[in-house]
Amino acid sequence: MDMSLSTSRPWRRAVTFLVVSCLAVVWGVTGCGGGGGDYNPPGANARVGPVLIRYAHIAEPPDGPWETGDDAPFYVWFFNQGQETDRLLGAETTVARSVDIVDANGAVRGPIALPTGKLVELEKGRAHLLLRDLRQQIRGGDYVWITLRFERAGEIALQVHSQIPTYVDDNATDAPGLTSPSPE
Repeated sequence: MDMSLSTSRPWRRAVTFLVVSCLAVVWGVTGCGGGGGDYNPPGANARVGPVLIRYAHIAEPPDGPWETGDDAPFYVWFFNQGQETDRLLGAETTVARSVDIVDANGAVRGPIALPTGKLVELEKGRAHLLLRDLRQQIRGGDYVWITLRFERAGEIALQVHSQIPTYVDDNATDAPGLTSPSPE
């Protein structure tokens, strides 16, 4: 019997395991090796009872910060893992006069049903939350506390951020945090 064969197999297995483990770590750190590894979805994630909360954030300010007196959209996704339908009853924050549940056109509406096993997306072009009459300026990247109230799951306070602007506008370069494009 050739001993070199039997002793080399455990060594090969160990090397193969080490290489595969290193690749798994590298892929995990870089976003699984895909081309979209630099995407960082906005928002806070949490759970209250059986309700999962994802991507909770204040919408990106359109032309600089949200100013005192502005109404700022608040977007969030919910997934109810419970056995019964729950409802989002409302929200509150100290940075706005009120937080309303509104339809896609901004008209106030009632609670939002969260059926079991279904994703409910409160976002632009759909029902969402609206921070009415801001009491302070909110810049992209600022954090604020918002408390969500559910019929069955109860309440949860989230620290959410105002989405950081993803653009640089030549006419808005005097805004803090924005830099002028480099000359060519």
